[in-house]
Amino acid sequence: MNVAENTSSVAVRPATLDDMETLGMFGAELMSLHHEWDRERFLQVDDMTHVAYAGHLRQALGRPDVIILVARDHETLVGYAYARMESFDYMSLRGPAGVIHDIFIDQSRRRNGLGRMLLDAMIAALTSRGAKQIVLSTAYRNTAAQRLFASAGLRLTMVEMTLNVDR
Repeated sequence: MNVAENTSSVAVRPATLDDMETLGMFGAELMSLHHEWDRERFLQVDDMTHVAYAGHLRQALGRPDVIILVARDHETLVGYAYARMESFDYMSLRGPAGVIHDIFIDQSRRRNGLGRMLLDAMIAALTSRGAKQIVLSTAYRNTAAQRLFASAGLRLTMVEMTLNVDR
């Protein structure tokens, strides 16, 4: 099966309040993946993480600076992306930008072109809101995502380093 066949029934649309429960589960899974890559750097998921994550996205939904997109195959959500239009950030040493915070595809649907579909849709949405620069961060060990982002034209610009200090 080729990519076009795998994505032909998938539509990308803005998220709604009805999507939040599923997006909370996706967010918790995203956090869990990061924690598996580096248990000292990333938060551990607990039984309520999906509720907290859904609440975080619910609060952001509808804000003029926020874009939350979902990928839906028929009636099933298979992924989401979350981004914000942000002003100058002197901590990150950058000017105004569209900042992609999350891109997630359900594990059973990965490597079928859906991540690229969602990334392209988010880039288009940010560009339509005036973004002249788009930035994102990815876990050091998430090489699949890094390949996806590079294939869309994003380039390496920063490397985060972490030191845990026991006191």
